[in-house]
Amino acid sequence: MTQIQDFQGRSALVTGAASGIGAACARSLAERGAAQLFLVDVDGAGLDALDLAGNVHRITGSVADEALWAELEPQMTGLDHSIVNAGIGSGGPIASLSLAEWRRVMAVNLDGAFMTLASSLRAMGESGGSAVVVASTTGIKPVAGIGPYGVSKAAVAHMARIAAVENAKLGIRVNAIAPGGVDTAIWESGEDFKRSVAAIGRDSTLKAMAKTTPSGRFASSEEMAETILYLLSDAASNITGHVMVSDGGFTL
Repeated sequence: MTQIQDFQGRSALVTGAASGIGAACARSLAERGAAQLFLVDVDGAGLDALDLAGNVHRITGSVADEALWAELEPQMTGLDHSIVNAGIGSGGPIASLSLAEWRRVMAVNLDGAFMTLASSLRAMGESGGSAVVVASTTGIKPVAGIGPYGVSKAAVAHMARIAAVENAKLGIRVNAIAPGGVDTAIWESGEDFKRSVAAIGRDSTLKAMAKTTPSGRFASSEEMAETILYLLSDAASNITGHVMVSDGGFTL
């Protein structure tokens, strides 16, 4: 089957690109003709492991580092597309969380997303482009025990909508995607997840977690990447300011 080359010759930024949804997006962009990719992640080895065609800039560092964006933004002038994906998880009820833990999550998931999107918009300038912010269904449907994560994802979804209004006249579209359960490495940091994996294995743990989803399964990173690239592509040229839910029915 011939791969659609709908990103032929274009440039794109992907944060959190070393694994999961970000890596799937980076691979799909390269396969679909992107000529220049800017990939950001704290995991340098993961970035190096991506075997991608085109001109690939691998930037090892945190999206929460203002200096990273000060250095990278001038290199991205004329940017066509941006996927604001980097994020970290957190666990525990709000009443038991420390301010330090709250700020740790917000620094990456909210402040980092803000700097990523702001730099991307400036790099696109008046030549137009599109961006997709990766939010979460936990920013729509309250889920106990993940307060900072859910709050940060609600915030970035609304940030995308505000940015869409502000930049529409420049020909820049900004949308968000709110995934439900996705089989990615973000689960690995949870203590409950680790205990379950030790007891019954990873596959069984994910199947048990997916029982709260009507479809009965978690999505793959590749499935999320296809939806993200649709929103990013010219096929979605009339869509902006939209928060697309892709959750197997979790929020129903």
